[in-house]
Amino acid sequence: MTTQRTVLRAFLQIDRLQPKFAAYNGATVQGSIPLAGDTVLIGELAPGNDVFRLIDIALKAATIEATSQIVEREFGFFILRSPVNAEISAARDAILDHLGMSMADRIRPTVESTQIITSVEPYQAQLLNKWRKGSMLVPGQTLGIIECAPAAYISIAANEAEKSATIDIVEVRAVGRFGRFFMSGSESEVETAMSAAVTALAATEGRAP
Repeated sequence: MTTQRTVLRAFLQIDRLQPKFAAYNGATVQGSIPLAGDTVLIGELAPGNDVFRLIDIALKAATIEATSQIVEREFGFFILRSPVNAEISAARDAILDHLGMSMADRIRPTVESTQIITSVEPYQAQLLNKWRKGSMLVPGQTLGIIECAPAAYISIAANEAEKSATIDIVEVRAVGRFGRFFMSGSESEVETAMSAAVTALAATEGRAP
């Protein structure tokens, strides 16, 4: 029997988790709750079941805590956290050493689409509010939406958007075929946040999909 080689679809380390994005994660994760200022390591891989082995390797290699481990239809997804950047770096290196890979072996993100919708109508706002897990979308605000692939990279977009502008995080979907980030605020702030998020995704290196 042959074992399928792990495909590192997304692999990212985010330093200085922003307060709203940290709060959003705290409300949605299964395990250890990340706090503002933490460093997180996020991975998306195939086959999905490999997520359990890689988390075990990381936890044994560094003083970190597991925030999420998910196996969905196609991929595995995890988040590891620590207030100490060096510990997350040690966990990252342990995973890469085990796989015989480097950061260059991850798939680089592509921005699939962006949208800015000004003066959101009340009925659309209420529809979005039915399934959002973050801030309420208030009618009349501007809504910004980013879609990227692989999905896990949308976390970079959300953190950088908050870092660059005064926006609220409505929803972050980082698991599945595509990642989607919904933010709200004034038109100028959403435009600034959108630009920063897209720039951060474009600057993330890796191999072609």
